Order: sequence, then C-alpha cells, then structure tokens
Amino acid sequence: MDEIGNTGASIHGVEYLPLREIPTEGGSVLHMLRADSPHFTRFGEVYFSECLPGSVKAWKRHREMTQNFAVPAGRIRVVIYDDREDSPTRGTVAEYLLGRPDNYALLRIPPMLWYGFTAADDAVGIICNCADMTHRPDESERMAADSHTIPYHWPELNHP
Repeated sequence: MDEIGNTGASIHGVEYLPLREIPTEGGSVLHMLRADSPHFTRFGEVYFSECLPGSVKAWKRHREMTQNFAVPAGRIRVVIYDDREDSPTRGTVAEYLLGRPDNYALLRIPPMLWYGFTAADDAVGIICNCADMTHRPDESERMAADSHTIPYHWPELNHP
C-alpha cells in the first residue's frame, strides 16, 4: 500500500478523501462528513461495525446505497471488486487501508460494487459508515468471503 492507503488500483466512482484531525490536549477531534462537503449527497443512517482481528466481513454490495467509511479506531483493510458491466474498471480489485495514525480518510463506495473488510493488524478496528439511505435488506446482496466469483484471496481465511 502506498502513502495514501491504496494499493494503486483504482475503481471508477470510488473516492479516497483524507480527513482532518484536530489535535487537542485531551485527544484529537476526528472529522468525517459535513453537509457542506462537495461529496456529501444525503443522510440515511450512521452505524459502527466492529471487526475483530482475524475475521473477514465479506462480500456485500448495495444496489442503491452509497457507503461512506471512516475508521476512527484501529486499522481496517477494505477490498473492493468492480463487476459492473458498463464500468471502465470492470474486473479490478482495489485495497484500501483506513485508520489512524497514517490513513485517516473517508472511503466513498458507490452502489453496485462488492466490498469486504478485515482488521489490518492484531487490534479491533471500528468502521463508521455514514450511509446515504437507511438500511433495507432487499437492497443489498451477499456472497461468501471465500467465493471464487471474486478474484481475491483473504489471507485471514484458511483456504485449502
């Protein structure tokens, strides 16, 4: 991964935006998303997802929802796969490292991209997602983390 937390591969529509940290005496203030930011569209819901070391949360994609991920605690590796028929980056896999201290950023994932994530080291990682719509189970799809449909091998999984 390079200094911005990306493997170098890019996927059409995915944005990696460094976020502001304001150091204070009692601990930093971590910005994530503001209504006046050019990349803000609308508010749906905010939730946090804990990722334990050695676990993999994959694969998932949303048909309509845009994900806005930031990692305020720990470090998370997010992997995205593009299988959209009309995409110029179809078939691309990209990895992003999110978390502090070096990669505090907003990762914006548009609809119809497969994604998954894992803790990037031996500590628990926390993803904050400010989604642009409220969760609806019928709007998303899931696939097993070890599916051969996506050309990515999660090192955390024991593959035969």
